[in-house]
Amino acid sequence: MAIPSYLKLTAPGFIHTKKPQNPFQQQLHSPSQTSLTLSIKRVLRPNPMAALTHPCAPSISISQTFTKLKSQGKVAFIPYITAGDPDLSTTGAALKVLDSCGSDVIELGLPYSDPLLDGPVICASATRSLARGTNFNKVISMLKEVVPQLSCPIVLFSYYNPIINLGIKNYMFTISQAGVRGLVVPDVPFEETQILRKEAAKNNIELVLLTTPATTTDRMKDIVKASEGFVYLVSTVGVTGARARVNEQVPSLLREIKDATSKAVAVGFGLSKPEHVKQVAEWGADGVIVGSAIVKVLGEARSPLEGLRELETFTKSFKSALH
Repeated sequence: MAIPSYLKLTAPGFIHTKKPQNPFQQQLHSPSQTSLTLSIKRVLRPNPMAALTHPCAPSISISQTFTKLKSQGKVAFIPYITAGDPDLSTTGAALKVLDSCGSDVIELGLPYSDPLLDGPVICASATRSLARGTNFNKVISMLKEVVPQLSCPIVLFSYYNPIINLGIKNYMFTISQAGVRGLVVPDVPFEETQILRKEAAKNNIELVLLTTPATTTDRMKDIVKASEGFVYLVSTVGVTGARARVNEQVPSLLREIKDATSKAVAVGFGLSKPEHVKQVAEWGADGVIVGSAIVKVLGEARSPLEGLRELETFTKSFKSALH
């Protein structure tokens, strides 16, 4: 497959560079790393025409995105990647690749030192990101540069403690100014989401809430009533991660949620193959979320640029399965 022009290298043959045994001991200013940085920066170079089209952020919200897709009889493809893995320049480039491949919404995970709901792949990804010095302010700076060049909305995935530490009002204002359109906070109890929902609404942020196979019917009804953007159906009990098959409870869970709300429902956790998303779409989901499988492709590639190439191929395979 030919390498797209926006992924071409400045240094010939760089994609064949072997991954060091300990990447954290690699010299950050080696010639190959410098060439890579220059190459990735070209991907992130602002596009003046894109800035005119999207002055602050994609004009369409998450809920509007689902409404549009539903009218077309389509199911939303929502990939998840970890900010800063393998580095923030690559993350910015990956957002553009995912957008250009037809992603409908992109979920961007903020690395956290104690990701309770994440499986080994995303935990390792967060560890690599934090080791590279990724922090909230750096992610926001990257988003301010990249989001104006995207056509689909960004949803941040953040644990609750970093939000509390920064201050809920300040956090919501800051991510809104960076062009973020939605937020998922997986570890906040539903009873404590009221202030989050209030501040999110003030800043045009849609707070997406989660329901699981273990959620009682009454509680599920409260959650879907309050959720904005879409309802996030966690397909299985446990942490994130690729699984061999999709939980057979998903069809009945989808029916139960759809009996309670007309809002869009997206299914995540465990979807790792094109056949998984096709099956979930046939069961009636309005969106499919693929996380660990994509994080693995991008974060464990032999080089960041090879990861971007593999990401493009992988994303297209999922989009094709939804047609």
